[in-house]
Amino acid sequence: MTEKETVTEKIIADAMANPSPAKSMGDPGITPLSPSHAQQNDTDQVPSGPSFVVVVAIDFGTTSSGYAYAFTKEPECIHTMRRWEGGDPGVSNQKTPTTILLTPDRKFHSFGYAARDFYHDLDPSESKHWLYLEKFKMKLHTTANLSIDTDLHAANGKRVKAIDIFAYALAFFKEQALKELSDQTGGEFDNNDVRWVITVPAIWKMPAKQFMREAAYKSGLVSRENPEQLIIALEPEAASIYCRKLRLHQMVDLASTTTQNGFSPTENVGSGMSQGDRYVVVDCGGGTVDLTVHQIRLPEGHLKELYKASGGPYGSIGIDYEFEKLLCKIFGQDFIDQFKLKRPAAWVDLMIAFESRKRAAAPDRTNPLNINLPFSFIDYYKKYRGHSVEHALRKSNVDFVKWSSQGMLRMNPDAMNSLFKPTIDHIIQHLTELFEKPEVNDIKFLFLVGGFAESPLLQQAVQNMLQGRSRIIIPHDVGLTILKGAVLFGLDPSVIKVRRSPLTYGVGVLNRFVEGKHPPEKLLVKDGTRWCTDVFDTFIAADQSVALGEMVKRSYTPAKPSQQVIVIHVYCSEKEIVGFISEPGVKKCGTLRLDVSGTESTAPRREIQTLMQFGDTEIRAMAVDVSTGRTVKANIDFLSH
Repeated sequence: MTEKETVTEKIIADAMANPSPAKSMGDPGITPLSPSHAQQNDTDQVPSGPSFVVVVAIDFGTTSSGYAYAFTKEPECIHTMRRWEGGDPGVSNQKTPTTILLTPDRKFHSFGYAARDFYHDLDPSESKHWLYLEKFKMKLHTTANLSIDTDLHAANGKRVKAIDIFAYALAFFKEQALKELSDQTGGEFDNNDVRWVITVPAIWKMPAKQFMREAAYKSGLVSRENPEQLIIALEPEAASIYCRKLRLHQMVDLASTTTQNGFSPTENVGSGMSQGDRYVVVDCGGGTVDLTVHQIRLPEGHLKELYKASGGPYGSIGIDYEFEKLLCKIFGQDFIDQFKLKRPAAWVDLMIAFESRKRAAAPDRTNPLNINLPFSFIDYYKKYRGHSVEHALRKSNVDFVKWSSQGMLRMNPDAMNSLFKPTIDHIIQHLTELFEKPEVNDIKFLFLVGGFAESPLLQQAVQNMLQGRSRIIIPHDVGLTILKGAVLFGLDPSVIKVRRSPLTYGVGVLNRFVEGKHPPEKLLVKDGTRWCTDVFDTFIAADQSVALGEMVKRSYTPAKPSQQVIVIHVYCSEKEIVGFISEPGVKKCGTLRLDVSGTESTAPRREIQTLMQFGDTEIRAMAVDVSTGRTVKANIDFLSH
């Protein structure tokens, strides 16, 4: 730790050691300078920042990833990345698998197909020392107290820091994209001319979004000094921006076999959309399903969010887990766990074989699906159990999976469909609940996007649920919808004018104690004044509309003139109305730090006015010392330390 950091740490420790009357919340130095203000609408436009030559969007998916770009001079022309080496049979390889390989000494080796193929070709005695990771993005969604130190497990069971893996992956995409841009422009392309966009699920909480940004800083994609060079885009929002620009020949309308549907094929869906039309985007990816409800505001075609983003971990990898459970049922959990550890490359092979058969599942399929079992599976099973795979299948009471003489697992279509059922049921339940909300009536279109949207089983389930209430639209290049939309978002981030806050955010403050209104156990008497502690001061409520650039203003004053740092705990809750920070369901989710060193003034009380912006994809804070007019360094941090 540098000397300067040590001093700052000491200052913070001092601030924490001398709490103000707000001590019950551990918030140093917030005395309520002014009553809770109402929100003020600031219409000041956010400055557009430096101009970029090109926008590059990275869709960092759970199962597959890729990038796309457009030059700001030709915004209509979106390029998707070059074809990758080593695609899979039966899988379109515009994107590459989200897999990463590190050498035994933990250095980056390769990403995507290259990582998978190299790992696969290693000798088993060697491969157990290499670190291979796949489907690791879900860890950011499922980890409750995500931090810079969160770990991931490689296929060989070894632990690695998640931040390193994400940074390696982003550095890989940076290198690929800059190489392609250099080839396109015929010269060394400068990273400073790029505006980067990274997509994340809309249902991700703030820590996961901040984690992606930290990984981008670590990877050298952008620098901490230049944060506006990176935009975090929400996946279903990106899809929404792209979908409303679709022309009719670029999509399939599930209701009719002809795509005409009363419009000429060159018209936009957007031109089929009129002022105030509402639509739902269902983004079905590998890890999560995200639902967003938008209303279009013409003439500019700005979008307004009508209901907070919802969804959950119901992506297509749920089907892989069901397949794994089926294998455990047939061959035993103990064997499968051992096999994954001892023959990790063969396990990867088996899952690839399953992936291509999974894509062949359809509601009207009658012939069985064959899944290749790797030789080492058959071999290792015999060694482990002392009898054959065939014997295990006969003995297990799973009657819809048979052994075929060519050395394959033969699944009848019902067996395959039953692997889809839990995941699809979750999605349908979620959609049903969404359509029951009063804000979600009169929906004209439902756009089904993301890789999983290609599944005929899912399409049929959504049709059955909607019963013709909305038109179901599937873009042709459904797996690239988010990528292309993210590029459009990077070109014009102000296209989404109104969002809904997913949570209620606020801080704990002291208010004057009012008999009969405040609970007696919250009474604190300090210098003869009666205070009520733990009062939740709401910045923004869950599902409240927030316009882009709208600010929430609060004023704080340091408890002592000499105080250098004000640290304020930010709390959040899923409930819309919160009275006290001690209520159930209220969690401490972040800290707002105001660095007030060097702003000492002669004024009897220093007032630090803090502005927080909630209308964007990330929450931002800035602050000003009112008496001197100087900017105070403010940052809001959601990663637990």
